[in-house]
Amino acid sequence: MRERFGSRSAIITLIALTLAVFSYVTTESLPIGLLPLIAKDLDITESAVGLLVTGYGLIIVAVSLPLTRLTRRLPRRRLLCILLAVFVVATCLSAAAGNYWLLMGARMVTALSQALFWCVVTPAAAGMFRAEVRGRAVSILYTGVSLAALAGIPAGTWLGQQTNWRVAFVVLSGPGLLVLVAVAALLPNTPAGQGAADRGSAPDRGRYLSIVATTTMAVTGGFTAFTYISPFLTGFSGFAASSVGPLLVVRGIAGLAGVVVVGFLVDRHGWLTMVGLMGLQVVALAGQYAFGASLVASVITISLSGFTLAGLPAVLGSRVLRYAPGASDVASAGTSTAFNAGITAGALFGSVLLAGPGVRSTALVGALLSVVAFAVVLAEPFFSSRRQVAPITRRPSAARGRPGLVAGCSASGMPQPPSTS
Repeated sequence: MRERFGSRSAIITLIALTLAVFSYVTTESLPIGLLPLIAKDLDITESAVGLLVTGYGLIIVAVSLPLTRLTRRLPRRRLLCILLAVFVVATCLSAAAGNYWLLMGARMVTALSQALFWCVVTPAAAGMFRAEVRGRAVSILYTGVSLAALAGIPAGTWLGQQTNWRVAFVVLSGPGLLVLVAVAALLPNTPAGQGAADRGSAPDRGRYLSIVATTTMAVTGGFTAFTYISPFLTGFSGFAASSVGPLLVVRGIAGLAGVVVVGFLVDRHGWLTMVGLMGLQVVALAGQYAFGASLVASVITISLSGFTLAGLPAVLGSRVLRYAPGASDVASAGTSTAFNAGITAGALFGSVLLAGPGVRSTALVGALLSVVAFAVVLAEPFFSSRRQVAPITRRPSAARGRPGLVAGCSASGMPQPPSTS
């Protein structure tokens, strides 16, 4: 496996970074599961606890690009070690917070580290592997997101309920410390900007901007429906409240499958993988709207939407490494901002629809936004700001001194089309 994929140290470091992704995503959403416990302990309202998650996401949207630009000269190993150390300390401070504002402050510090972590971890992980398998490496990295939803958040919630919400946060700092040690020992100490994946392999500003637009629309559509999936399942589909947890586990398993499938496809068929995910999301959300009253159809459609939404970060990470018009970390900051803006906008749209037309409309609006994302990704090759240039070849010429140079043409002399990978 090491010969086909990567060295032993690269694989161990990738697993460690995947654990870091898992820890960050679990920490970000853990207050949702522990909401009543935190509210009671700190004598605050449950809506105030909800702001611990909303504010966290807004920080990531606001600071991803500025922080990435400020830290571009720092070597990736040193920067990741600093971020992981901040994560460990801030998570412990969250557990020790004696009042709401101290907890909010610790959460915001964690969010600052996560904002920058998302921007540098993808090129740092991908740079340890050959170009031919970087998409698979990125997909493995982002299984941490799916595993957090499938196991991390439920396990943290259960632990907090059995002991204390503070214990759940303390335990989460443990994996962060292990990752810090592994990164410090094994991640190559490459100077900033000189890593194998620190710049786009086929820079294309037009296609990159198309990817950002697709991300924004797709994530907004996905989270317009997903944020309020619980009232949809109980209020429209007719499931019992006790069934929501197991249904979300099924959705999480489908999401993990989505990441695995993307990992096998994205290196050779990046654009087609993106087209397939967007098309499937349209079908899933439209089906949820049209057939959501059926129990069986609901299970199928929410599983499909979980498959697509979980697979999206993996294909995005791989394609940004290809088309980044400049530094990969800055380009990753752009898509990270778009992704988190989509989460925030989707939650906002969903809340407005919930209070107006009703919960069923969240699936319809999500499907319509996904249609826009599907249209943008279909048109992406036409947004290309560069042409694929073939090597210059020399045609035989009867006239001496007239070499007949042909550039950017096929053997038949016709212009080459833009790449669609």
